[in-house]
Amino acid sequence: MDGAGKVKKGAGGRKGGGPKKKPVSRSVKAGLQFPVGRIGRYLKKGRYAQRVGTGAPVYMAAVLEYLAAERFGLMVRVLIETVVVLVLELAGNAARDNKKNRIIPRHVLLAVRNDEELGKLLAGVTIAHGGVLPNINPVLLPKKTGSAATKEPKSPSKATKSPKKAA
Repeated sequence: MDGAGKVKKGAGGRKGGGPKKKPVSRSVKAGLQFPVGRIGRYLKKGRYAQRVGTGAPVYMAAVLEYLAAERFGLMVRVLIETVVVLVLELAGNAARDNKKNRIIPRHVLLAVRNDEELGKLLAGVTIAHGGVLPNINPVLLPKKTGSAATKEPKSPSKATKSPKKAA
């Protein structure tokens, strides 16, 4: 009755003692970029059928990835390239306005937030180390007095000077 014949088993029927394998996602197994697990979850949550097979989310992810790459690939690439060029141009202008030669995240933030369309497109985006737009509530600014605007200048012009007496 020796215990030498018994082999310890780890979780999942693994032989004990060896290092645990790193989990591999179904997307990686299928060679896809689209998330197979998430699509499977959506298929189950959406109640499209009582049961969802294991191959259904893999197939759907492959179809979606194909459509995105073939149909919209060029269009999306051109759109992204256009947005990147626009942001870089506006950020470069912001850097030049601040007398800098290098674009920093602050310049990108100023470029995006000061442009109406880019501001809408990237409304929910946080730019790290970008800070905030400078904004002072008008109530907090010093009030302009009406008498200061109507005062005459301290140094009178030649036309208002009194003529010299002829001697």
